Amino acid sequence: MGKTINAPIIPAVGQGKRGVDGHLGYLLRQAHAAHRIRMEKALGELDVTLPQFSVLTMLAAYPGASGADLARLSLLTPQTMSVIVHNLERAGAVSRHPHPIHGRIQVIELTEAGRQLLDACRARVQPVEAAMDSGLDEAGQQLVRAWLVRLAEGDGVL
Repeated sequence: MGKTINAPIIPAVGQGKRGVDGHLGYLLRQAHAAHRIRMEKALGELDVTLPQFSVLTMLAAYPGASGADLARLSLLTPQTMSVIVHNLERAGAVSRHPHPIHGRIQVIELTEAGRQLLDACRARVQPVEAAMDSGLDEAGQQLVRAWLVRLAEGDGVL
């Protein structure tokens, strides 16, 4: 007869090491994964990926950024950024033109269609963002934001 193997019981999110007793790094990764899934679901109906949304958002905040700038801002590799910009350009959401001084650098800008797409994306992700803020007053939100920035600044990698 076969031996019975007792599989470990995997706790639900919020329980055991997946809850307040978990390691901070794991909890950040778990929260990131949950957030990514929610954002992808919200953006999916617009046929926009989360990295594309990030690029559109950063272009709106920093107009005229180069591909290298966008890669750093969006936490993506230059190769990935090249594909994303190409796809956004093909969709009419961005345009590229040579930098006025450094001709080898391509300046990337949102088109009117890109601004409209970004507005539609923002409307879709607003409930996801609001859910993250729920339960926190303004001071609590600022504390979390400051903590996350401090974590990112901590080792100078980014």
